This record gives sequence, C-alpha cells and structure tokens, in this order.
Amino acid sequence: MTKRALITGITGQDGSYLAEQLLNLGYKVHGIVRRVALEAPDQRFGRIQHLLDKLSLHAASLESYPSIFHVMSQHDFDECYHLAAQSFVAESFTDGFSTMNTNINGTHYMLAALRELRPNCRFYFAGSSEMFGKVRETPQNELTPFHPRSPYGISKVAGFDLTRNYRESYGMYACSGMLFNHEGPRRGFEFVTRKITSSVAKIKLGLASELRLGNLDAKRDWGHAADYVRAMHLMLQQNEPDDYVVATGETHTVREFCELAFGEAGLDYREYVKIDERFLRPAEVDLLIGDATKARTKLGWKPTYTFPDLVREMVRYDMQVLGDRRSDAAPVLTTDSRVLP
Repeated sequence: MTKRALITGITGQDGSYLAEQLLNLGYKVHGIVRRVALEAPDQRFGRIQHLLDKLSLHAASLESYPSIFHVMSQHDFDECYHLAAQSFVAESFTDGFSTMNTNINGTHYMLAALRELRPNCRFYFAGSSEMFGKVRETPQNELTPFHPRSPYGISKVAGFDLTRNYRESYGMYACSGMLFNHEGPRRGFEFVTRKITSSVAKIKLGLASELRLGNLDAKRDWGHAADYVRAMHLMLQQNEPDDYVVATGETHTVREFCELAFGEAGLDYREYVKIDERFLRPAEVDLLIGDATKARTKLGWKPTYTFPDLVREMVRYDMQVLGDRRSDAAPVLTTDSRVLP
C-alpha cells in the first residue's frame, strides 16, 4: 500500500529535500501552503518547481486551526512532517510575537487536528539546536537541558514539549528531531551561510565589492539539509516514537566558512569581509555541537556530506545561478548535486 505523507513548510529548504526523498521512496506527497503561494507559484515555489506535477498542495495557514482541520478532514495521512515555522533567529528578536504565534500555535493546531481526525498518523516536529542555547554541557545530546536564548529557540522548546505531551498523554506516535544547523544551496538568503556563498558569487562576478557580517567567531555544527531529512524519515519508521539529536559532531566558525567559501572562488575573505555590529545578536548562544550517537545507533543514520563538501556545493551553485540568470535559466538542484563540476 502506498504511503501518504503531509509536509508543512514544503516550499522551504527542508521541505523540498524531504519531498524529493519521499517521492523517490514511492510516497504520495501532500503539502500545506499559504493561499498566496498558490496564487503566485512562480515566486513561491522555486524550490519545488520541478516536483509540482507530482505533489498535492493544499491551502491552509498555521495560524488558522479551521484551515488545518479542513485539510485533515479531507485527506488521510500515514505520516506528517511539521517543518513550517518562522525560522530566522534574527527576525524572532525583531518580531517575537509573530514568531511565538506561528511556531507555537501552529504546532498545537497540527497536533490537535491529528488527534481529533487522524490519531494513527505519525507526527514529526522539527526541533532545533537553538533550544539548547546557553548550554550546560558540550556536546549536546537528548538529555541536555534547554536554555533558549531567542524567541525562536523558546518557541521551539514549546513545540517540543507539546509534541512530547501529545505522545505521553494521548499515545500518539509523535517525535521531535533536535536538528543542528543544516544548510545547502536551497537555504534562504537571510541565513549567514547562504549570505556568504551568494556574496562570494557576486564578488567573483564583479556584482559586489564587500560582505558585511556580525560575529565571525560564532561556532556552529553545520551539516547538509539533504542528509538531515533522511533522519526525519527514519524517525517515523521506528517501532516506538522517540526524540533524536541530528548533527555532524563537528564545529566550525563563521570565519572558517568564509575562508572556505571565498577560497573556492580563488579569493581571500580578509579582503572583502567587514564586521558590522548591526548583525550581532542581542544574546548569542554558546558553543553548539551535537552528539548524534543515538541517531547513529538506533536509526542507522550518519551524514554523507563533509563540511568542505557543503561549502563547495553552495558556492558552485550560487556561481552557476548568477551566471545562468543572465540567460534566464537558473538551475534546479537535486540531492545528487555533488556531481556538479
């Protein structure tokens, strides 16, 4: 019997990679999108444009329980991947109210609708390393206490607790992935990794002369989104629901990312990167590095991309996009993009 999966946030980085993977596994894939996206597919569906004829998309809003309830009432699902969120940490400081409303209520609405209509549907919640925030131990694992340092991190802790509560109170198959930073060529331009690689491409092609960043010494555990969506799927294939840290176990600074990215284009980052205090966080998190031992042993998961692989792919893709844009033929990146020359 063909499995049916619902993905919220299907138009985002993770949603597009996950949709690809599930389709390759023979799933029927559904996605929840805002109605405005359906009205402007050319602008909103860039990451899933090559999949549109294989997907079933439904208009709904995470801020509207009735719209989510309607989708659940019309379609049965075996698995639900709740990826949609206001996920840009800096924006959460600027507008904490909408971040809380979308991320916390949206998760609650999804769980409540599933419990009412599709209690046997397996539910995945996209947690975040930002939940750990001011860490008490390094590396962080599933037992590390949370101390979020941003409205975004706080909203993710609330979503994690909601998910666990529905699992323990109502017997639902509901689990969370505490995913550390995962990037790729489909990352939004507001995130520091894509900001760096897109700026490298612009500078190399003479379209920009500098890149302004905040804390170059901030350290993160960076992996590739294509690897991390595999872990999401594996979590919902286990006999019992549980929560998992997904990470590479390596940490790198923003400075290291810059050095590799500019180096890929034959440039020295020190000549182009300028420090701008506007991009410093009001409260910075400490060293985030994940211990994914549980995911490795119980799920059989491990990353396939190295840190240099990730940076190289992102730079090469942005170089290709800028070059092709002049001929209006931007490339579509699939998960086997490491074959790019």
